[in-house]
Amino acid sequence: MKAILLKLIVNIISFYLVVKFISGIQVDRWQTAVIAAVALTLVNSILKPVIILFTLPLNILSLGLFTFVINGFMFYLVSNLVKGFTITSFWSAIVGAFIFSIVSVILNLFIGPRESKVKFGFYTQNTPRQNKYKDVIDVEATEEKGKIE
Repeated sequence: MKAILLKLIVNIISFYLVVKFISGIQVDRWQTAVIAAVALTLVNSILKPVIILFTLPLNILSLGLFTFVINGFMFYLVSNLVKGFTITSFWSAIVGAFIFSIVSVILNLFIGPRESKVKFGFYTQNTPRQNKYKDVIDVEATEEKGKIE
């Protein structure tokens, strides 16, 4: 429950910063910004995976760049659902979604939940058989008491 609430707070802050910095995206009140951020969180968690699944061939052909269009569509969809939240153009929605993603990732790095940690390490491979891959970068995840550490 704490992780969901923290994610929602991060999304509200990210959304508020997008509204402040992108001129093509406006909200009439701060309550509208909170409602739009909650709606965007719900749309991104429920509808976005389905759309990505159906557009997977196009996403593969574009080497993942079509995801920007999908994110912009999610922003534009939320602007049509929430009264008082307006986006002037689809390009503003794409830029807003991009900025939202960047700010959200940065905020999650600093104040996000610490439930899962992935450790990166540099290990030397000591095997009897010497090959050209002596130094290996390894990703290690350990489980402790029901949660990944």
